[in-house]
Amino acid sequence: MEVEPEPEPEPELEPELEPERAAWQRRRAIDALPVRALLGQVPALAAVVYGPEHRIAFVNEAYTQVFGPRPTGAAAREALPELVELGLLPLMDQVRRSGRPRTVKSRRVSPQPGVTSSRRRPGYYTFTCTPITTSGDSGVLIFAADVTDQVEAVERLRASERRQREAAVTLQRSLLPQELEQPDDLRVAATYQPGGTDAAVGGDWYDVITLGAGRTALVIGDVMGRGVRAAAVMGQLRTAVRAYARLDLPPHEVLQLLDGLAAEIDPSQIATCVYAVHDPNEGRLSYASAGHVPILVRDPDGTVHRAGDHTGPPLGTGGWLHTSGSLPLPEGATAVLYTDGLIERRDADIDEGVAALEGAFAGATGSPDIICDRLLRALGISEDHDDDVALLVFQHPVRSGPDAELFHNAALDLLGGTEAAPRARAFASGVLASWRFPAELRDLGVLAASELVANSLQHGTPPMRLLLRRTDRRLIIEVTDGDEHLPRRCRAEPADEAGRGISIIAAIASAWGSRRTQGGGKSVWCEFALPGK
Repeated sequence: MEVEPEPEPEPELEPELEPERAAWQRRRAIDALPVRALLGQVPALAAVVYGPEHRIAFVNEAYTQVFGPRPTGAAAREALPELVELGLLPLMDQVRRSGRPRTVKSRRVSPQPGVTSSRRRPGYYTFTCTPITTSGDSGVLIFAADVTDQVEAVERLRASERRQREAAVTLQRSLLPQELEQPDDLRVAATYQPGGTDAAVGGDWYDVITLGAGRTALVIGDVMGRGVRAAAVMGQLRTAVRAYARLDLPPHEVLQLLDGLAAEIDPSQIATCVYAVHDPNEGRLSYASAGHVPILVRDPDGTVHRAGDHTGPPLGTGGWLHTSGSLPLPEGATAVLYTDGLIERRDADIDEGVAALEGAFAGATGSPDIICDRLLRALGISEDHDDDVALLVFQHPVRSGPDAELFHNAALDLLGGTEAAPRARAFASGVLASWRFPAELRDLGVLAASELVANSLQHGTPPMRLLLRRTDRRLIIEVTDGDEHLPRRCRAEPADEAGRGISIIAAIASAWGSRRTQGGGKSVWCEFALPGK
């Protein structure tokens, strides 16, 4: 296998060229080294085999230290079991036949029993098989470089990235609602799926907030960017949304407040958001959007509508006056809020994704949690999807049978002057009696209606209206009028003849509140939890 080179005659040089002579002699000495000596000095593993059975011609000391001594002349299949385990014999056959080198990277080598100098833990080697051709036969040079340090460094980096992603996912999930609020008049389900294992978690979020008087706020948003920072910004925005929702403001005013807050939290972070409010009395969904993908609403007949208006720029950009819009959401209708991870694809326009979701939504029937699963499958969302997905589905169900008996509305327009108060009390008493409430709850309801009407007559302006509503869990009493000044609870002095109405309401009701209505008026309401609810 080794062919010694022909001796090269020493050049005749002048005495002043002695340094060149010395350099030539050093090169000649290295050139004269046999292959065994050269391979024996390299720290990498080296072996030379020949013939179709890959018989051993040579293994260097580094190879022996890892795998032990190997007998010269023995076939590789019996004498080199480590190469058989690593699957290198077929590769060596290819190299010998084709005359082309081949490389396999980062093969795991287990500690060899009985080899005292072998490492005590697995190592990783990159094997290169190079063809050798002589006048009499052909063989393969097997050269293995130790890449254990590189592989372990990559594994440490991947483990660190996994820990960071797990921390971000944990933070993200802890900031999302642990359990969705379930309104009386809506059925709600939501899901969140972080991006695949190679993607850092984003800032998608959703929320359901009961506002009182049967109204419900539904929110979904997406903080641009990934990782813990995006999740932390998301948590701050979600907390702010819940605080602003308690003010019972119109959707566009909530987004206006969020816009300023987002710029203060982190000017470099941009977020999109949809804030919607469902009012069962009106059967409508009012909403405002800050750069978010459109709401989809499916009518009872299966027709899907896309909310395309009243969309401003993302939160944090500033300088924009948001506006509110509305969509019908009657009984039997279903709506879906979602983030762009559900519909956005690198090879398609986002409008195509929305259209695909519309088609899937039109045929996705069932309860909200079933619809969530069906939409994820229809849009091809799997565990290795490369973007976060948040999805919120809600239905305004059709009540029928015994269930329908638990939901009633009754309204009275308050006309005239002071005689409206006794008429309102008589109306409330009759309605609550027909709904078969216990006497104690009926008396409390009549008292609340009387106080709310008296407050409206004294401080409000026409038109005035009394609304009584019952659900399967609560009794709601609401009075609207044309004055936009909201009542405040205050302490009445013993000599005062007025100022106790709201305090009485706060004392007897489970909850109370007030809000401005569209058109410049206001609504004041209170709730009573039904016995056993």
